[in-house]
Amino acid sequence: MTPDVKAFFDQATNTVSYVVREPQGGACAVIDSVLDFDQASGRTDTKSADAIIDHVKQQGLRVEWILETHVHADHLSAAPYLQEQIGGEIGIGDRITMVQDTFGKVFNEGTEFQRDGSQFDALFKEGDSFHFGQMRGDVLHTPGHTPACLTYVIGDAAFVGDTLFMPDFGTARCDFPGGSPKALFNSIQRILALPDETRVFVGHDYKAPGRDDFAWETTVGEQKELNVHIGKGRDVEDFVRMRDERDATLGMPRLILPSIQVNMRAGQMPHEDDAGNVFLKIPINKL
Repeated sequence: MTPDVKAFFDQATNTVSYVVREPQGGACAVIDSVLDFDQASGRTDTKSADAIIDHVKQQGLRVEWILETHVHADHLSAAPYLQEQIGGEIGIGDRITMVQDTFGKVFNEGTEFQRDGSQFDALFKEGDSFHFGQMRGDVLHTPGHTPACLTYVIGDAAFVGDTLFMPDFGTARCDFPGGSPKALFNSIQRILALPDETRVFVGHDYKAPGRDDFAWETTVGEQKELNVHIGKGRDVEDFVRMRDERDATLGMPRLILPSIQVNMRAGQMPHEDDAGNVFLKIPINKL
């Protein structure tokens, strides 16, 4: 089956969210939603999520899943807000527990922060499948960028999160805790083993040099032939060397500290204090 895919691009974080619907019928899934966040003021906004909600309501869709490809380090998830407004179960990979354990320590969360993934409705592992309406999705565990990254293969479409970008931009960084360029290489090979005509939907786009427009859809065949980091049969040793050298030049994402604290909680903010205030932490010299 060929799902209908509607993309929502958030230019503030260069994130692409997707509403994926069955070709006949009204069931759908939302992938990698965005909660707007102004770091200078500490204020959130739901403009990006509201665009998804408006689309779902206008099309008469029924949201059955709100999916995360991984714990994002560059934007906050709007999953709880979407769930409250339009329903759906929140799902992520079962290796979220590794991310929660690592960053629970970084943010000194203490024992009240559960590190068992229980904040999510569903934890997917390699080989799992899920359904919305008549549409089936299959789960590939594709670590490397983070240890918990998933690719969702839904019909002829693969939603790869940050594992791959557009062919002219390359591949994801691997220098976050638990990341691994060798693991990323192996994960990408699994994606590239899908049929050449498989549509590939990426999680971000930054407009590679020489390209004027944002883009987020490519194919497995195009990735195999044209990806500047992995295409034309690049071997693992060369890829790991390239990735290590490139990652050493990159700064931390602008929103990594608020994003991980929120996203490892399935998009929920930390608990309020007795006065009803919510605070995010800034660990010093930890990342």
